Amino acid sequence: MYRYTKLSLLAIAIATTGAVAYAAKGGMENDALAITKAKIPLTQAVTVAEQHASGKASRAEYENSKQGWVYDVEVVSGAKVFDVRVDADKGTVISSAEDKADHDDDHDKQD
Repeated sequence: MYRYTKLSLLAIAIATTGAVAYAAKGGMENDALAITKAKIPLTQAVTVAEQHASGKASRAEYENSKQGWVYDVEVVSGAKVFDVRVDADKGTVISSAEDKADHDDDHDKQD
């Protein structure tokens, strides 16, 4: 049994070393730092989204998508919630859709 414990510890050590090397190489980059390359600030993207959906922003994220880097802004307008995507370089609305259920919060048991 002692032999299996040693092998398990060795496997964990190898996996940990590989993960640390991968992170040091830049494979695990912090997405928050990417916002420094955006041509428009988050506040401007929120304003554009609020005007587009005629409401107030409740959440905003900077994320990499198929269209490139975008701001994903959740806007509450009356009893409706809209997901508005704003181009991070141009400051224009890429898409807007009503959010029937909030699927962004992984901690909720039921949306």
